[in-house]
Amino acid sequence: MSSVKKKITHLYWRAGFGISLKMLDQASESPLKITINKLINDAKNPELLDMPLPVYQKILKEGRTKKQQDVLRKKLNQENQDVKVKWIRKMVASDNPLLERMTLFWHGHFALVSGKSSHFTKTYLNTLRKHALGNFGDLVLAIARDPAMIHFLNNRQNKKGQPNENFARELLELFTIGIGHYTEEDVKEAARAFTGWRTDKKGNFLFSERHHDFDRKTFMGQTGTLDGTDIIRIVLENKQTAKFIATKVYRYFVNERIDEQHVQRLADVFYNSNYNIEKLMRTVFASDWFYADKNIGIKIKSPVDLLIGMMKTLQMDLKTDKSFFFIQKIMGQSLLNPPNVAGWPGGKNWIDSSTLIFRLNLAGYLFQNVQVDMAAKPEPEDKADRKIKLKLATTMDVSPILNYLSRLDEAAIFSTLSEWLIQADFHLEKTELDPFIRHKTRNHYVKSLLLRLMTLPEYQVC
Repeated sequence: MSSVKKKITHLYWRAGFGISLKMLDQASESPLKITINKLINDAKNPELLDMPLPVYQKILKEGRTKKQQDVLRKKLNQENQDVKVKWIRKMVASDNPLLERMTLFWHGHFALVSGKSSHFTKTYLNTLRKHALGNFGDLVLAIARDPAMIHFLNNRQNKKGQPNENFARELLELFTIGIGHYTEEDVKEAARAFTGWRTDKKGNFLFSERHHDFDRKTFMGQTGTLDGTDIIRIVLENKQTAKFIATKVYRYFVNERIDEQHVQRLADVFYNSNYNIEKLMRTVFASDWFYADKNIGIKIKSPVDLLIGMMKTLQMDLKTDKSFFFIQKIMGQSLLNPPNVAGWPGGKNWIDSSTLIFRLNLAGYLFQNVQVDMAAKPEPEDKADRKIKLKLATTMDVSPILNYLSRLDEAAIFSTLSEWLIQADFHLEKTELDPFIRHKTRNHYVKSLLLRLMTLPEYQVC
């Protein structure tokens, strides 16, 4: 594979979930900066999730009896599951990969365990999508006013005289400046500043003067009748916030091993641009060090990365929604259900003795529509592993790949597919995989090779 194609493949795995062979050829005909511009410009025009009347409102209006309440709550839970499946399918089918990647990144940063309201879940995801490449300060403020986050971090219970510190603590510890750069007194004063930030019965943000503490407060050395917007402003004025976010971006998009010089460069760009996320990400993707060999093929794919990448490559869909949840639970990453407000730790934490076996066999399960019987990693509410049994029925269309390879011999097919699918150092020769590959026809060979490459340990990283 040419160096240009190698860079584009790397870019699309980090800024999305992989790239098709046809798109790879097209992108390689233009300068890399044109490809970066397209990724970023497309992501600045987000497609938002539709927002129908939420079921929980119908419960308030219609659910007068216990039976009616139970029926509507079941429907509500189903709607919430539907949102998760639709998001996965959007990640697979979208022509806007960076938007989906940034939404996933911010979901891990502003981690939310979805409640019982699909309406709140959609509002939260739309908040992330709207601001994915916008201004970070606007995103933080939108999250602070988001009904799902207000409910999740108990800001409804935050009122004058009885401050609840949950949101204020996570804002400082996880969302902005990081541990070690604020005091416990800052947490208490920030909580007072966010008193009265709540929602009405329809889930709209509501500032309740009756519950807000208008008295003077001192936060990070500044004193006044501070409210939540002042707290966010003061935190953003501290350059450590830019450093904290730049470090997290570097660890997620570039390398778990931090290069302090590169992170400081990103932090400076972020702070000096008034926290412009687009400029931050453009700096990452346009930097020579992003494409250095030491940063390619070294990131362990998250379960979502692995699944979405396979589905995009094979133009695959799962026939039942249960399959999506089964795969996520087995591998330990259920969307909208992170282990805690800190999100998923990532990196080597994705791999253990049970998940590795499943990950290596996932392509085979999906290709062959087999029944799988395994113990899922426990969810936050579980006390132990749970046994799950399910047939992973799929549909797939590899005809675009077959058409692309139609004029190549087996040796060229092997090199093309291996260089496209494997980003890590790859030293296997064609003859080493041949005994495991069907050669009856060209189609048999291509499909069998796809399967074998996706079961290699090297496919687990990008």
